[in-house]
Amino acid sequence: MAASSTFAQLVIGPPGSGKTTYCKSMSNFLESLGRKVIVVNIDPANDDLCYKAAVDVSELITVEDAMQHMHLGPNGALVYCIEYLLQNIDWLMQKLSKYRDHYIIFDCPGQVELYTHHESVRNLVSHLEGAGFRLCAVHLVDSHYCSDPGKFISTLLLSLSAMLHLGLPHVNLLSKMDVMHLYKDRLLFGIDYYTDVLDLQYLLEALDEDPFSKKYRKLNAALVSLVEDFSLVTFLPLNSKDQKSLLKVRSAVDKASGWVYGQGEERSVQQMLACAVGAETEQSRIGDLRDSLMAEDGND
Repeated sequence: MAASSTFAQLVIGPPGSGKTTYCKSMSNFLESLGRKVIVVNIDPANDDLCYKAAVDVSELITVEDAMQHMHLGPNGALVYCIEYLLQNIDWLMQKLSKYRDHYIIFDCPGQVELYTHHESVRNLVSHLEGAGFRLCAVHLVDSHYCSDPGKFISTLLLSLSAMLHLGLPHVNLLSKMDVMHLYKDRLLFGIDYYTDVLDLQYLLEALDEDPFSKKYRKLNAALVSLVEDFSLVTFLPLNSKDQKSLLKVRSAVDKASGWVYGQGEERSVQQMLACAVGAETEQSRIGDLRDSLMAEDGND
């Protein structure tokens, strides 16, 4: 790892997708491997942190402040807060300068416009990269969207838009896999269909069964074609309560950002899982999840 670089994750995604829970779980997991980690909260609307933030934007501004003093609604106030943070970027950089030897996890706001077309987060990324930060975007979306073809297409478009807009190494996660058995009966395809984003024509056929959606088949076909033409979006399943799942995510994020972990950390991984970290097979990637869903079927 280059001495001049500070590696970091930018954790993004819609409200309720599990970003804060992921930040806590991943930071604890990395610390257990011997990595020096801090979590930085840059969500001015997050007033219920389940982790100890080394840096918290609420010390600078909160959504409530913006709503009260600028007479804005919640969404406008959140955008204002991020722009205010950019205007006071020296405050953030001074706080972060104390942790240049740490691995940093940024817990970001849940307003998706910030990652799809608004310039504020992209400008923040530019500031951080200019200061020597090596960033990887970790995009969480709730796995329950897999149970509805229309919502899953929306998820694909959201992920693709964020990837293109931010221009960062990017890892997409289907979060809350530990509760996926609750809606397994509504899944039209196997788990690997959604993680690998296989032939999306099957989704169009499923949408045709809905008279309302069938009216917009040409639009849906165009959207599906857009996702397939770029061929960028795939997902990793995430269960924040499972160390094997966190390990697979850690490996993907480290590979995307170029992190080279020390021998001590690798030994910790091998001791924890009693196996070497090597090439990932389809069975190792989604096999545990598939087995757990089958087990749930057997208990019904």
